[in-house]
Amino acid sequence: MPTFDLYAEEPEESVWQVPATGAARFNWEYDDGRDRLLALYQKGKDKQWDGQKRIDWELEVDPYDPLGTPDEAMSLYGTRHWAKLTEKDKGELRLHYASWQFSQFLHGEQGAMICAARIVESVPDLDAKFYSATQTMDEARHAEIYGRFLHEKVGLLYPINDNLQSLLGDTLRDSRWDMPYLGMQVLIEGLALAAFGMIRDTTDKPLPKQILAYVMQDEARHVAFGRMALRDYYRQLTDAELREREEFVIEGCYLMRDRLRGVEVLENFGIPKAEAEACSEQSEFLALFRKLLFSRIVPCVKDIGLWGERLQQAYVDMGVLEMGDSSLDLLMSQDEEIAEKLDAERFAVEERERVAEVEGAIEAGLNGSTADHSFDGRIGIFRWVRWLCQADSGTWERS
Repeated sequence: MPTFDLYAEEPEESVWQVPATGAARFNWEYDDGRDRLLALYQKGKDKQWDGQKRIDWELEVDPYDPLGTPDEAMSLYGTRHWAKLTEKDKGELRLHYASWQFSQFLHGEQGAMICAARIVESVPDLDAKFYSATQTMDEARHAEIYGRFLHEKVGLLYPINDNLQSLLGDTLRDSRWDMPYLGMQVLIEGLALAAFGMIRDTTDKPLPKQILAYVMQDEARHVAFGRMALRDYYRQLTDAELREREEFVIEGCYLMRDRLRGVEVLENFGIPKAEAEACSEQSEFLALFRKLLFSRIVPCVKDIGLWGERLQQAYVDMGVLEMGDSSLDLLMSQDEEIAEKLDAERFAVEERERVAEVEGAIEAGLNGSTADHSFDGRIGIFRWVRWLCQADSGTWERS
């Protein structure tokens, strides 16, 4: 079904065109590069995966509770509107909230893909071009996966949020080659990682948990790339140049904080915009959610060397300054470990099912007719298959 048939409200334009600025840069030095960045590039190549195969798309999803969202997490909870909702209405509200969240993830991933391609074009260093090329593929995979989840499992999409679109536009229109790094790798992806992680760690639904865990495994590399490249570059900038970038970060953080209201959802349920904004602003759950979403951005901004007084004061006003002391390396390693653990658990279940199938075939062969002269041959084949399974899994003793 065409995507435009699934939008809760039709986007203003089918194609958003952002005028490109800046230079495409070629580098003729092919045998030089930072060891850390080239190692990250190798890791990016090694960790490529296929979303069609790694994710179990046969898992069922309840469209009226795709994420297992508790009542308290919805901004209408505790208001006069909540008391009027039937159980069916609450299911519709969960559907729309999940659709809105994952739609913003989808649009953000397309933006990340375009920004990564822009980095390939504009960054002067070849090692950064190499890594950005792998990231472009990663972001394409993420957009594919989120799009499939929304089309096949949810059946509803929302247009891109105005504030997310504004930050994407500012990032792409800037002619300085480092701005796609700063806008996308640090701000948008940092915020997305925190949102992904909160849902990944709280949902009891296996399909969205898989999607988010595997996407976050990739994003951990992307944020490491942005930190590495910008930290090296920002050491060379003047105080005035650093202040310009800090102003961009401040404006972007306010935009991202205001993006997280989900007002569009409430408007679709007939609630006036001003009242919808008030409900979102007063929600205790969403207030905590908005604060935690900066857990990845603040330490990253500090790490790359943007930590002037005005920026720190902005984080004080947002109530997130203390997050600058968080360990990004620890968070990123946890993201990778969670994905690997999820893979191990899934493959262990699949292996047990395979073992049971082979054992069943062996049992069926042992119960076959002994008058059949090919019986011994069949038993030999069954034993050989079982031995291969044992050797492959490394968890059985050979018999």
